[in-house]
Formats: sequence, C-alpha cells, structure tokens
Amino acid sequence: MNNLRNRIILIVAVIGVSIYLFYPLEETIKLGLDLKGGIHMVVEVMVDDALQEEVRQVADQVESALREENVIFGDVAFQEGSLDILVSGVEAGQGRLVEAELDRWSPSFSYSVRSSGGVRTYTLTPSGAYKNFTRRQAVSQARTVINRRIDTYGVSEPSVTVYGGGDVKRQIIIELPGVDDEQRVKDLITGTGKLELRLVHPELGGPYGSERDALAAFGDLMPSDYEVLPMREATQEGSRGYMVVRKVSVITGTHLKNARVVTDNFTGEPQVQFSLNADGVALFSRATRENVGGFLAIVLDDKIYSAPSIREEINTETALITGSYTQEEARDLAVTLKSGALPAEIQILETRTIGPSLGRDSIERGIQASLLGLVLVVVVMLVVYRFSGVNAVLCLVINFLILLGVLAYFRAALTLPGIAGMILTIGMAVDANILIFERIKEELRLKKSVRSAVDSGFGRVFLTIIDTNLTSLVAALFLFQFGTGPVKGFAVTLAVGLLANIFTAVFVSRTFFSILLRAREQDALSI
Repeated sequence: MNNLRNRIILIVAVIGVSIYLFYPLEETIKLGLDLKGGIHMVVEVMVDDALQEEVRQVADQVESALREENVIFGDVAFQEGSLDILVSGVEAGQGRLVEAELDRWSPSFSYSVRSSGGVRTYTLTPSGAYKNFTRRQAVSQARTVINRRIDTYGVSEPSVTVYGGGDVKRQIIIELPGVDDEQRVKDLITGTGKLELRLVHPELGGPYGSERDALAAFGDLMPSDYEVLPMREATQEGSRGYMVVRKVSVITGTHLKNARVVTDNFTGEPQVQFSLNADGVALFSRATRENVGGFLAIVLDDKIYSAPSIREEINTETALITGSYTQEEARDLAVTLKSGALPAEIQILETRTIGPSLGRDSIERGIQASLLGLVLVVVVMLVVYRFSGVNAVLCLVINFLILLGVLAYFRAALTLPGIAGMILTIGMAVDANILIFERIKEELRLKKSVRSAVDSGFGRVFLTIIDTNLTSLVAALFLFQFGTGPVKGFAVTLAVGLLANIFTAVFVSRTFFSILLRAREQDALSI
C-alpha cells in the first residue's frame, strides 16, 4: 500500500515539476534558427596570423631583454615564413648571456646556433605544441569575443560553436534566430576592434591626398618607425586623406576600460566615449606631456578616425571618437570596442538568411506531422489493446510532458530536427508498451492469473526495454558529441525522450496496472 502510494506521489511530482518548468510554453521553449528564421554564418579564424603576431611579440621581448642586459648583438629579426627568430651578430663572449635568455622560452621554443667568422647567429624556433596551442587559443578567444558582441547586440538564444577537423578547429558556426540585418551582423562580428592611439609625425604628418603624396613628402624614403594610414572620412577637398603616424602605439585596446555612446552637446551627433585603465591614463598623460603642440591619431583597425591636437598634458581617463555616425553605427562601434579585439582576422565562409515564413511553414508542417502520428498511434493502441491501450496513451502523454520540461530546464532551442526527435520518441514509447502488452497476452494464454501475467510480463521484458533504449541512447550521445547545430538538437531531444521512455514504460505503466488490480481481483484483462 505504502509502496504504491509512494509511486503515485512520485509520478504526480514528476508531472507537476515538468509542467512548472515549461509553463508558459511560449516563454520557456525557444525556437531555433530553422523555425524562427534568422542568420546562419560560418567564419574561419585566421589562426596563422595570430600565431605570427604572437611570435613577433616574442621577438620584441627577446630584443628588449638582451638590450636591458647590455648584450652586444647585431639584430633580432622575425622570419614570417618559417616563424623563426634570428638573433644575429652575437660575439662569442656574449653567447652565454644570449643562451640564458633563449632558455627562458623553453619548452615553447628551442634554439640552434651557428658560428661564422667569430660571430654567432641563434635561431629560435617555436615547437609544434606551442603552434597548435596558440592557434587553438586564437579560436577560443575569437569565440569569446563574438559571444560578447552578440550578447550586447541583444539576440535571443544565439548559438556560437567551434567547428572543423584536424588538430585545430578553425571554423565558428554562428546562428542568430530572429535577426535579418545581415550586413550589420557581418560588420559587428568581423570588425577586428583593434584600437590604438598613435603620435602623428611632428612636421610632415599630413593629411595628404594620396598615399603616394605622403611618401613623396619624405623624398620617397619613409622613416622606419613611421607608416602611412588612411583616414576613415574624406578630407574637406573630398579625397580620402592619409596621415603619417608612428608604428608604435602610445595606447592599445588592452588599456581600454569601457566604451559608450554619448551625444555632442552642440551638434547633437552621437560620439563614442572610451575610458582608460590606470596604466592607460599614465601612458596617455606621459605621451601628451611630451608632445604638446603635436597631434595624436585615434586609430581603429588601421584607419584613422580622428587626429586631435595636443594643447596640454591630458591626464583624464576618458577620450572621444568623433565622426559622422548614425546612432546605430556609434552603438556598434562602442560594442566592438567594449567586447575587446579579435586575436586575428575573421573570414566569412558562408552566410545564409532563413526567412521567418519558411520557419512558420516548418512549424505548421511539424505540428501537423506530430499530431497525425500521435492520433494514429492512439487509435492503433486503443483498437488493438482496448482498455490497456489507455494505459499506453497516458504513458505517452507523461513522456511528452517530461520531454518539454527537460528542454525548458536546459533552455534548449527547439529545432526542426528536434521535432523529428519528438516524433521518433513517440514511436519508441509505444514500442516498449507493445512489448509489455504482448508478453502479458502470452502469459494469459498460458492460463495464468491476471496479476501473475502482469508481473511476468513486466519482469521478462524489463531487460529488453533497457537494452533497446540504452543502445539508442549511445547513438544519441555520439550524435551530440560529433554533430553540430540541428544534429545536436536532434540528439538532445532523442536522448531526453529515451530516458523519459524508460521511466514511463517500466515505472508509470506498471503503477497504472497496480492501481487497476488493487481495486479488485480481475478475472480477465482488457488487452
């Protein structure tokens, strides 16, 4: 008695919790890209560019360390093709100091040495493990930055997953349900967001009408520590405009603390205000103090946004990026700056926009297929198994409620393959009941009592039901592990449905029979 009551309480509790989790349905179960419509994008992270940048920074650090140690050497050069770092012109007596510095980079780097004419050249080479680690890290960082940008964009239930084969998965699949502005999404995601403040050349900074004009101003010989960069907006003469700025940045995006859109008090135009951390303020203050009367270019993704003059030392933590922005452009720029810079350039491989009308059509057809399948199953179960078929139908309903509850709890998005998983679950749920019912009928034909036949029926097919569902569950786990997007959605729905199926077929159905047989001893069973 107590055992049966506890079983009933457990079943009612599971039903109640499931309904609580998915109610109201339209708020708890989100629709996936194929049902709601939106943008599907596949991008590839240029991981080799990130690796080159990392090794280049190592070369700079090696050179700085050697100079601090007063080591006599010729040059430290980075080889883009081989990714080697060459430390050349080292005198024999300085070898130990150089090797001590190069040992510091082991095991990520190894080095070799060759001598010629009493001078040594060291070659620092990155290891394969370091290369793969740096590439994987670049993809991971890119995914994090893209996630932050999309979150700020305000997309509901986005999906950003790393995809690809080989040692390093370089591709990222982005799915944005309910978004239709493809160009804006492209600009937001692929914008590198590399912010720098650079000093303009004190005498010949420009602006110039062309890159060629800028180079001619220096007699066709640009100083090695300067370069020509384009301006974002055209000059008053209508040309694009170029300026000559230092290669080394005064401040970079790493010194950025925050960015937000503000409105100019006089023109009413939107501007982007960014604030610096303590290190950034110190660097900003020193640069402006030492270059009063000069110009400081605000450079974003190698384009000069503005180049205000330095009239006095500035030690505040905020600065403005001005320009002809719409409110939307200014907001996206602030989002890009705030979310951080991408570790490497991103290349778009594929973009698909799925219209909401296609999604509505898919929903309608999916619901129609589900209802048709459900009705046919109910009719067949009632016709073939009569009153016992009601037991199977109730188990089917409970199975469906549990499935919705679990999907809502994990905030899983319902996709078209997910609906297919639900329909498949319906079929597998009745399959377990058919096994049980047929076994009970065989026991009844052996002239056993109803109670004994029910006990034998459940007992003898128990392992068969467990085996069948576990086998399918293993397949679902593999689909989830190695699949992407919709395939994962199908795997999740199928796995949850299978677990719910075991619970309803073995536990719930048996409890319903126990309730029936407890009322009075049955001479016959409607089955």
